[in-house]
Amino acid sequence: MFDYKLLAALAAVIEQGGFERAAQVLGLSQSAISQRIKLLEARVGQPVLVRATPPGTTEVGRQLLNHVQQVRLLERDLQRQVPALDEGGMPERLRIALNADSLATWWAAAVGNFCAQHKVLTDLVVEDQEVGLKRMRAGEVAACLCASERPVAGARSLPLGAMRYRALASPGFMARHFPQGFAAGRLARTPAIVYGPDDFLQHRYLASLGIDGGFLHHLCPSSEGFLRMTEAGLGWGLVPELQARDQLAGGQLVEICSDTPIDVPLYWHHWRNGGQLLAQLTEHLRHCARQWLVPL
Repeated sequence: MFDYKLLAALAAVIEQGGFERAAQVLGLSQSAISQRIKLLEARVGQPVLVRATPPGTTEVGRQLLNHVQQVRLLERDLQRQVPALDEGGMPERLRIALNADSLATWWAAAVGNFCAQHKVLTDLVVEDQEVGLKRMRAGEVAACLCASERPVAGARSLPLGAMRYRALASPGFMARHFPQGFAAGRLARTPAIVYGPDDFLQHRYLASLGIDGGFLHHLCPSSEGFLRMTEAGLGWGLVPELQARDQLAGGQLVEICSDTPIDVPLYWHHWRNGGQLLAQLTEHLRHCARQWLVPL
């Protein structure tokens, strides 16, 4: 039989990124959290945490974390069916991994009314769309929005649509680097802006123009900062069309090569046994995401 106080301590340490904040959330001392983790490890006969900053989970820790997260969602369903069980606690908190560009553009508008109606709090983990699924695989989140189609074991995948990106630069940048007009052969020798080391979107765009190999680039792990740097003429970059509409209309940004967008598919991953709340959010996204995303 599981001792859910021990599992709650494990979940808090991972979700809060450390023992101190986990203790604050659970209203316990840090030593009490540590003792509960040690007791849990004694019960299962092996470590459940990787002691790092922030802490991670071992393989058995991932399985236990997945279990307790799904149990919390199922308990919410049961409390709604049997009101006497509802102790009037805090609203349910959904921990979700998603890419920075979705967060900077359409995500808030898509889920705002849903969260208000269902009294849901979100705990968002920002990851590049190419690697966000690792958070679900590690048992750290209940759902994930990313570019990977294949779900992890125990989860389902739903295609929502694609984000359209355009290769943009400031007029000053274009005048400086392409005074005679755009030439694809020069692009690898002009500074680009890349979100991070896991961002291969620019590589794909260059390959579509017949350019392989390395290229000059800045690293900017901020969606808003990425746009600001592009506007300032530090480099060219692939910016979500949703995010740059005003700049394109006002002439602050221009497309470096006319009408050559690149679409990134987005898939919503969620646990199969995630309860009614996760199922309702999934259905909500299925219907509303089409307002902002390009059909696949």
